[in-house]
Amino acid sequence: MRKLRSAPLAMATFVLLLAGCVGLPRHVQKFRSEALPHPETTSLGRLIAGEESNKNLSGIRLLSSGEEALADLIALADHAERTLDIQYYIIHQDDSARILLHHLRLAADRGVRVRVLVDDLNTAGEDRRFMHLGEHANVEVRVFNPFPGGRFAMWTRFVASASDIRRINHRMHNKLFVADNALAITGGRNIGDEYFTRDPRSNFIDLDVVAAGAIVAELSASFDAFWNSKYAYPIASVASPVSAEPASPPLLEAGAAANPNWLAAELDSGSVQLTWVPATVPADRPAKIASESSPGEEETIANNLATLMRSATQELLVISPYFVPGNDGVALFAKLVDQGVHIRILTNSLASTDSPLVHNGYSRYRVALLKLGVELSEVRPKLGQKRARFHPFRSSHASLHAKALVIDQKTVFIGSMNMDARSAHTNSELGLVMRSAELARQVTSLLDDISADGSYKLQLVDHASKIEWTSGESGSEQIWYTDPETTRAQRFTLKVLAPFAPEELL
Repeated sequence: MRKLRSAPLAMATFVLLLAGCVGLPRHVQKFRSEALPHPETTSLGRLIAGEESNKNLSGIRLLSSGEEALADLIALADHAERTLDIQYYIIHQDDSARILLHHLRLAADRGVRVRVLVDDLNTAGEDRRFMHLGEHANVEVRVFNPFPGGRFAMWTRFVASASDIRRINHRMHNKLFVADNALAITGGRNIGDEYFTRDPRSNFIDLDVVAAGAIVAELSASFDAFWNSKYAYPIASVASPVSAEPASPPLLEAGAAANPNWLAAELDSGSVQLTWVPATVPADRPAKIASESSPGEEETIANNLATLMRSATQELLVISPYFVPGNDGVALFAKLVDQGVHIRILTNSLASTDSPLVHNGYSRYRVALLKLGVELSEVRPKLGQKRARFHPFRSSHASLHAKALVIDQKTVFIGSMNMDARSAHTNSELGLVMRSAELARQVTSLLDDISADGSYKLQLVDHASKIEWTSGESGSEQIWYTDPETTRAQRFTLKVLAPFAPEELL
């Protein structure tokens, strides 16, 4: 969440008077559109068709480096000929976002149809930017589940929507970028400097995949469902008219050009190196946003992931930045352990998380998990020297943001879904399930890499209920008996706030 700016008392009073009175427009003119029906008519489509060995398989490549991920998004934008479909929870107003949006405009200038769908929670004060983007004849911008009033600041939005809290609590958490319905990038990253390791202060450890082949049509079908749903509003229907936004400074382009760009080079060469595997797309439906209680099984992918975890017979690896298993999750892990399954979990520490209240929800279950024999690790705020694949964190704060499962070293899930109640019941989510020992090996290697010198290892002291954290650094191991690298004030504040933060709202 961004810091909320203060406003004059008169404005605050005015907005308070509007609370409960501002509603979404009832009649909005928008046109239904679909993904490109024949990707084989494009250069990207023909290239991928030439790479496919089996029409039922999907080509996959992991993107663990933030800089590489941004460069590859730009490469897709630059190589698209017919369509670009972009769906994100967050598109920040920073250098990375401006670079990428600039390339979207360049694509639109070439005649590419660009559809941008962004969740409306984090767009406060940014109507001008999206309105300007949508003024292009080949670009349409829609906001998902919007705030109809008080749009200039986060706090005014919530006040103006005070009578509609149940609706606005549901958010579109999907992350997807599709070029010509032939190549896609999806996973955990939003659009912003901290997701591409370009922020000098704090960056996320994250994971995306480049996808091609059979799975892309499924991803595009998910995009179309959200784009054409009643919850997606053209930006002009909820935002006031604004003056034009100045063009991005040329210096931004120089920064983008310096990024590694394997995908652009391979696209130019006419051959993309991917691992071809069986894959499926578990995807929430837009109707999940309307669910006033728990969504039905057909509306949420949480049941897909629970089924995947139950299928483990030897090993289950869980990577989740916001991990709140709840009693049901602990019971599931207990059953798996009884069946002989080794469970490893990597999540954020209190020192590394960007959401302390969620961490507080997770901390309630640490002792129970450790008593089961679960191997529990928490990411440290400063990564060690073995982080080359996540470079360049340098001295910046590190926080886990990747979401992945590995089952029995043969099945992998990567997507937007955290292992918590909000992802399961409230937000919409998207992911990929891939059956591949090679991809499982790669994701496990990433976990091992972080665990080696970038995490704390947790264990119980004398099998009691007291937790011991160790740094895991051989030869210079440190030990803590409270959450490492945090202050007493931080820990006390969380305990005070805990009763006011139920798990279903975290």
